[in-house]
Amino acid sequence: MKRLAIVTTHPVQYNAPLFIMLQERNKISLKVFYTWQQAEKGIKFDPGFGKKINWDIPLLDGYDYCFVKNTAAEPGSHHFSGIINPGLNDAIIEWNADAVLVFGWSFKSHLQCIRFFHGKIPVLFRGDSTLLDEKPGLRSILRRISLKWVYRHIDHALYVGQQNKAYFTKHGLKNEQLVFAPHAIDNSRFADRDNSYHEAASRWRIALGIAEEDIVFLFAGKLEPKKNIELLITAFSAIKPQGGHLIIVGNGPLEKKLKENYLGRNNIHFLNFQNQSYMPVVYNLCDVFVLPSKGPGETWGLAVNEAMAASRSVIVSDKCGCAVDLIDIGKNGYVFESGNEVDLVEKMKLMLNKKRTKKMGEHSKFIIQDWSMEKVCTSIEQIVLINC
Repeated sequence: MKRLAIVTTHPVQYNAPLFIMLQERNKISLKVFYTWQQAEKGIKFDPGFGKKINWDIPLLDGYDYCFVKNTAAEPGSHHFSGIINPGLNDAIIEWNADAVLVFGWSFKSHLQCIRFFHGKIPVLFRGDSTLLDEKPGLRSILRRISLKWVYRHIDHALYVGQQNKAYFTKHGLKNEQLVFAPHAIDNSRFADRDNSYHEAASRWRIALGIAEEDIVFLFAGKLEPKKNIELLITAFSAIKPQGGHLIIVGNGPLEKKLKENYLGRNNIHFLNFQNQSYMPVVYNLCDVFVLPSKGPGETWGLAVNEAMAASRSVIVSDKCGCAVDLIDIGKNGYVFESGNEVDLVEKMKLMLNKKRTKKMGEHSKFIIQDWSMEKVCTSIEQIVLINC
């Protein structure tokens, strides 16, 4: 069986289901090499949430892995020199890998790994960068030259959507090197097969003073500047919906300011960070999920996948990488111009009919079935089996 080494910094809730599925399909053998050894215990401080996070779904069960010693003076995934693993390449060689898949190049060891194995075994790459935040000028020109050099060492790039494909193409990768492997979540975990999520959410809505017939908009994520949550609050206030509510779920650096400014309003509700096992219930609180991000760095927005898998209608800004791929305009949601309050107000007004948003939510669920872990697995397996 062909052997694929996967290099990534630390266990995360979005990748673990993929690794488990690849293992269970048993078409290739895999081993994950985690390079941020200090994250082995699972609990880490997340600056976006402003707190230590310990995900409550299994992240290390069901697949082969190891943590490679990280000798960085300031370990972490927040800077290039935070991931330094002198033994990484030797560990991959010792495991006798037929191919290597690297998640992200902007860490010292990851870039060294890509360069070391280039020309020896197939090098696969997974990243979700886009051109959405690019500004013209000398800095962009120099960065493009640098990135073209990086990507010359890659044989196959797994692109997650149209914006990501455009980014890879712009940096020198040829069409035959690009393989679609959609940005996906575990869709089945958010499907409300026995209505239990809806029932739990209904009880929660009652506790919040929200009637069954009330329209509810939801944001869930980190309360940080790039999410532009204040624009959402301002737009919601402007539409003055009768029987309308806005729920904001999460913690982060803007939490204190937002709560000081808006906590007293009876139709705006702030809820703390909710762990992964309870997020399906969170999405069932709402009729419409809104991701108002302005960036920089909103390369995709996997919360949109989750909301759609939970059969919710969606509104997203055009600075979200997922917008062109996941939003069927007028069918499951809308895209608004980032930072444009008037445009967001207009799109939110179109979502004030609960029967319509329910129908749009059903279309969301239909769309997201094609954005699945199974498709990611198939893409990876085909590259390894054909090229090794």
